[in-house]
Amino acid sequence: MSVAPPGETFIASVHCETGPSPWLNSLFDEVPFLGLIVALTRKFYFVTLTNTSVVINSANRFTNRPGDVVFSFPRNAFPVTRVKRATVWSSMHVQLPSSTKPTRLNIHRYWRNEFDQLLAVVPASVEGSPAAAIAPAPEAAQA
Repeated sequence: MSVAPPGETFIASVHCETGPSPWLNSLFDEVPFLGLIVALTRKFYFVTLTNTSVVINSANRFTNRPGDVVFSFPRNAFPVTRVKRATVWSSMHVQLPSSTKPTRLNIHRYWRNEFDQLLAVVPASVEGSPAAAIAPAPEAAQA
């Protein structure tokens, strides 16, 4: 697996977590041990955009510090689909080489600016281009 070459320019980094929608955490916490099981199955990543690559690092569950590089993709070949930009929890599905189906990555609104920078340059998703996901709605026809 190749990683971003030395000397690349850092553009943005987004913190993500895998698993079901974070909105379900309060529901999971009501069932004994289910909240703990779901929390332990989540994985945390940093998706970093550079001038030529998208690099995915693991993130420490407790300190939230970036860890080892786990995946690296050329910027124009980042396998992202189903981008959903929402008010609080946005998501995107990324086809990671280690899995057979796309992995859902949840992104909190705290990372919105960085997420928008990533979406502005990644290739089009299945549901339309990521740029369209962040573009304002068209104005109503003028009379």
